[in-house]
Amino acid sequence: MEILKLAFRNLTRQKKRTFLLGGAIAFGIMIVTVINGFVGAFVTNISENFANLEGGHIFVQGVEKSPTGKEYEIIRDDSALLEATKQAEIPTKYITKLSSFQGSLVYAGKTSQLAVVGVDFAQATYLPDRLVFKSGSMEGMTDPQGLIISEPVAKRLGVEIGDRVLVEMRTYSGQQNVGEFVIAGITVDPGILGSMAGYANKPYVNGLLNIGPEEYQSFCLYLPSLKGMDKYGTTLYETLRKKAPVFERGQQSNQQNFIRAMMSQAKKETWTGTKYRVYTLNDVLQQVQQIVNVLNTASLVILLVLFLIIMVGILNTFRIIMYERIGEIGTMRSMGMQREEVRNLFLWEATLLALGGVVVGILLALLIMGVVSMVNFGLYSPLFIILKNGHMTFQLQLGKTLLDVVIVAVLTIAAAFFPARSAARLDPAVALRTVK
Repeated sequence: MEILKLAFRNLTRQKKRTFLLGGAIAFGIMIVTVINGFVGAFVTNISENFANLEGGHIFVQGVEKSPTGKEYEIIRDDSALLEATKQAEIPTKYITKLSSFQGSLVYAGKTSQLAVVGVDFAQATYLPDRLVFKSGSMEGMTDPQGLIISEPVAKRLGVEIGDRVLVEMRTYSGQQNVGEFVIAGITVDPGILGSMAGYANKPYVNGLLNIGPEEYQSFCLYLPSLKGMDKYGTTLYETLRKKAPVFERGQQSNQQNFIRAMMSQAKKETWTGTKYRVYTLNDVLQQVQQIVNVLNTASLVILLVLFLIIMVGILNTFRIIMYERIGEIGTMRSMGMQREEVRNLFLWEATLLALGGVVVGILLALLIMGVVSMVNFGLYSPLFIILKNGHMTFQLQLGKTLLDVVIVAVLTIAAAFFPARSAARLDPAVALRTVK
């Protein structure tokens, strides 16, 4: 305890030097903590926004295969699927049945590619909370041929509410077809998803796809939260496979593109009737997780680079401190302080310096994150997909934060170790005779 008090007193004697070194440590930990907080919320926000836009967290697709080997995405009889869902006892907020196609919208000589998702708007009650309209409204979807598109698509086509657009697409079996939509709503640009999908009434989409009114292509389970998504996906998969043919899960995990891997899997297998594919939002967002891994690696590299630079400053500073306090060291040694105690005194000073810098850095990071999270970037922001209700959010991971603290403490103590060892090796008589 006495050596700890002495170490604290020595740091307070040189306030300017302590402030500069502690400030450098605080700056480094602040930068890394803010990055880690952003990365922690990055996946959560993207997953929640994707779940709202895609209609669920767990997805089931039905695939038929013709005698010629061609696959058709369609679910005709979902009795086995509904029974498996009930038996799996998965907590759900919504269950939606979607049909979709990739087509070309045509208006006044202009075209735009768009994935059109057929939705039962009476069931998809999550959409009104998710879609932010620039013009038009959800009421416009009372028109059977109504279509909701994003602002970038509307600008490319030059369309406004009430305009009629042609759509060129293929039926579920691959035949060319043409339809007509009425623009019922134009939504704000949700960043990277701005032109991915438009929303239409499922009965009309089914008609264009040439499938029955009760048939569809994707079965979507919307969970109360992201927690347990993979566990429930596995439970549904294991339950469903006892009732109907299913594709094996996990074969796509080493693939860079999950969607492409699923298509490749279907081409390699043969079956009759409908075969189900079960996957979760985490499977689809594998590439987002790769981005997170890159950001985590980048934050660690930044931490190491910053503190390697800071280590040089700490090393040189503690060498100067040792020479400045040679007489003091000689006095302490002559009064009976052992070499280990002299060394530990310097190491405790480094430890207190590191801990003080860490505490201040984390507090500054929390302050910055709190202020930034209060800023409303608006639902019109191109960053919409990584925001939560227009706000930047941060989520610190205790394990990573503790790891950063340990790294900082170890590097700081390591930088002070050699000057501390040199100080401990000083001969008391020589130290007392030394004139600075």
